Amino acid sequence: MYLSAFYFPGEEAESDFMFGLKTTYDQSVYPYGILPKVGLNEIIFRPVTILYGGNGSGKSTALNVIAEKLRLTRNSVYNRSRFFENFVDRCSVTLEEAVPKNSRIITSDDVFDMMLDIRTINEGIDRKRSDLSDEYFSLKHEKFQLKSLDDLEHLQKINQARSKTLSRFVAKESGNSIRERSNGENALIFFQGKIEMDTLCLLDEPENSLSPENQIILADFLMDSVRYCGNQLVISTHSPFLLAFPGAKIINLDDHSRVADSWTQLKNPRVYYEFFKKHADEFEQEQ
Repeated sequence: MYLSAFYFPGEEAESDFMFGLKTTYDQSVYPYGILPKVGLNEIIFRPVTILYGGNGSGKSTALNVIAEKLRLTRNSVYNRSRFFENFVDRCSVTLEEAVPKNSRIITSDDVFDMMLDIRTINEGIDRKRSDLSDEYFSLKHEKFQLKSLDDLEHLQKINQARSKTLSRFVAKESGNSIRERSNGENALIFFQGKIEMDTLCLLDEPENSLSPENQIILADFLMDSVRYCGNQLVISTHSPFLLAFPGAKIINLDDHSRVADSWTQLKNPRVYYEFFKKHADEFEQEQ
């Protein structure tokens, strides 16, 4: 445990700020006015703390404010206004230990940006492969006579073209494409590479881009990172696979930020449960 408690300004302090604000209201005062609506005034943390709630409930806002207050490492830009720093200054935090320097916030935008980077790399590889295809056919039918040792490398290329299929020639010359892994597999590798031992990590809807199977793999990885690697996690999520995290404290922003008695009573998991219960006969018939 590094982070013990975090205190937001609260409804009264926010109201005082808004009342004294000498500005027109045709501009955003974000993040003011968001968290009091869901009753989120403070968070007392456990090794794993989960923020649950519908879209617009303030999960990402809370994580971004905490990350800025603690000056955590981040990659992607995030929603803010000119009042964001003022809001963060009004927050306070209690630590059990100093937050390690490699602690970070990881958002779904970070994963999306990573996938765009991979696509850019792959498009470069594809262009190279297209050029290599032209080179393959040119070499395969070239009439060539060795005149000196300087021509030996070119002769070896001709022999490769004549002895290999197009796909094998291109694969050898271009290297392996990162696209051989799926988006979900790349996302898992991203999390595994970014989350270091003995750190505080804030994860904003990490299930995005992940299939149910990969969400389970991510959940297992995160459990191991807490159990064996000394990590503390604060997660915002809708995923039942993450909500089922053993021992996690779940704060339900849809229920005025009350601590949930059980993840099984939350709306999102209940929707899954009722759907599969409705279709239980179909599953049983296929067994």
